[in-house]
Amino acid sequence: MTETRIRPEALLPTAEVELSDAKGEARQVSLRGTLTFAGAADIWSRIRTGTATLKEGDEIDFDVSQAGAIDGGTMALLVHLRGELAARGVRAEFTGAAEPIQALIHLYKGDIDATKRKKRKAESLLAHVGRATVQFFEEVQGVLGFFGSAVLAAFGLLREPRTGNWKAILPTMERSGADAVPIVVLINFLVGFVMGFQGATQLKQFGANLYVADLVGLSVTRELGPLMTAIILCGRSGAAFAAELGSMCVSEEIDALRTMGFGPIRYLVLPRMVALMLVLPLLTLLGDLMGMLGGLVVGISSLGLTFGGYLFETQKAVSMWDVFSGLIKSVVFAMAISLISCQQGFATTGGAEGVGRRTTASVVSILFALIILDAGFTMFFHAFNL
Repeated sequence: MTETRIRPEALLPTAEVELSDAKGEARQVSLRGTLTFAGAADIWSRIRTGTATLKEGDEIDFDVSQAGAIDGGTMALLVHLRGELAARGVRAEFTGAAEPIQALIHLYKGDIDATKRKKRKAESLLAHVGRATVQFFEEVQGVLGFFGSAVLAAFGLLREPRTGNWKAILPTMERSGADAVPIVVLINFLVGFVMGFQGATQLKQFGANLYVADLVGLSVTRELGPLMTAIILCGRSGAAFAAELGSMCVSEEIDALRTMGFGPIRYLVLPRMVALMLVLPLLTLLGDLMGMLGGLVVGISSLGLTFGGYLFETQKAVSMWDVFSGLIKSVVFAMAISLISCQQGFATTGGAEGVGRRTTASVVSILFALIILDAGFTMFFHAFNL
């Protein structure tokens, strides 16, 4: 049997580490003297160095039979070291403890069985899909619940109009509507322009150049105008609403409003919803006009059409219902944008990081909702031949 004895010089009265290397014989750490937290760092480093070579299946005893006293800090470190060894599969126990030290060991749970830490298994694809599905339905439940609260707040506002935050509507309309005009004009003009070019190639083959007005006019008024404008406002206003309300939530401003007797939904959400439901149809009309203007540019420059001919064909192809159906969509889109963004803002937790997460989640959720709503409108109008 080979035995190595390490006697630390810097520790309090005496503390020594004995390692027995005999095959099949348990290794032992002997602790002697008064062990206080002042010397715990040295004890910790020496024991960790001496036990670094132990592997799974080995055993080691912490012999404290000759320890005069141990304080809580040192015992906490020893128990933590025992847990580290157990995580590596090394069995470690305290032995020879007198009554006072045994009570301290029990206090720090050094006498319970320390089991090897189980390796965390990677989740399966099915588990990921299941968790994402549950989270999706929880988000849907939260939005529907928030919608119910907004409806109740709206009825309360109708009964008591003086309690509404009416002065916030115009500034919100300015930020969400007037400030969005340049980007709405540009995007919708380019959409009509690109659509005209895409259709021109096919229409030229059949000598149907004039029908580019029908293609652009119907596509823009019924689908692309409302949808593209809503997507723009989703990125501008939806993200802004979520970030504003999320910041108010984490800074406890919303709780302060409740404390002062203000209904947060009535005071913060309804003005934003009303403002967006007013400006989005107006922006949609502007977007329809710019989209048809983009098609007009293509028709005149590439298809040899005249301004009067293009305008006449557009008037013949596009009815008032086509424009009105797009406006109906825009109102519903505005309601979805405001509800989802405000709900995500109210659900914010965790400081600035939480605000960022909820802002991102609001944009993604709104885009998904817009596509679902647009598909629903399309099937409904098709079913009733509208």
